[in-house]
Amino acid sequence: MSTFTALTTLRDKSKAEALGEALERLTPAPTGIGVFEVEDGSQTWEVGGFFLEQPDEVALDLLAATFDARPFAVSELEDRDWVAQVRRELTPVYAGRFVVFGAHDRDEIPDNKIKMEIEAAMAFGTGHHGTTKGCLLALDDLVTSGMVATNVADIGSGTGVLAMAAASVWPCATLASDIDPVATETARANIAANGLKGRISCHTAVGFRSPEIRRAAPFDLVFANILAGPLKRLAPDMARHTDTGSVIILSGILNTQALGVEAVYKGWGFHRLAKRVIGEWTTLTLERG
Repeated sequence: MSTFTALTTLRDKSKAEALGEALERLTPAPTGIGVFEVEDGSQTWEVGGFFLEQPDEVALDLLAATFDARPFAVSELEDRDWVAQVRRELTPVYAGRFVVFGAHDRDEIPDNKIKMEIEAAMAFGTGHHGTTKGCLLALDDLVTSGMVATNVADIGSGTGVLAMAAASVWPCATLASDIDPVATETARANIAANGLKGRISCHTAVGFRSPEIRRAAPFDLVFANILAGPLKRLAPDMARHTDTGSVIILSGILNTQALGVEAVYKGWGFHRLAKRVIGEWTTLTLERG
């Protein structure tokens, strides 16, 4: 059975949210709706619906016109086990002393690497994205430089791979949090599968907004692999939950956004230790002064 997506963009947040609500009243109704800001600095919003049968394209055109949106682009998705396909296509990712891989490559990984087995699932962070790899390479550089972290937080942890990497090199207190409860459960499963159960605590929270996270602060190393906009908004909390000499690794930043993110954090007392560019993505390593 085929499924369908319908996507459009517009420049007004309130109209985007209203359009998302209007989509729910369509017949046939979508099984899922998303309203997201496009993180490219254009102040554009994307509105989309996921349908189990062909959507009414005339109704979609009327909705788009009503809310000053571009016409919906409707796409048919073939019936396929996407997770199984991703598992077949993902190859091991090497990042300094670390390697991230799927179970199908378990026997091929050399023993002189720190191994993290991550399965394709409904959470971000298999290592194949330039942002995750950039964070792992930044961590590898810190370890090489002699840093020994004792209290680590991975904010927006996805699969938990960055928290796992830190816990694999140091006997540190480590915390992983994500806004998405699916990601939190995925991280817990990965942590247990990699023999790190009891070493990393997992929490569902927005940024640092959890009593457990606040009690664990201050952190001497924080990962935040999210997006440029949320990273900028996180800067005050990042300063509140770190001390002088603490290091933060930020990613999910398009190359064109890096200077803006760095400028915001400079205003909160952080200076750059390193910058790494992988494709269109930048990873920043900053230290609190």
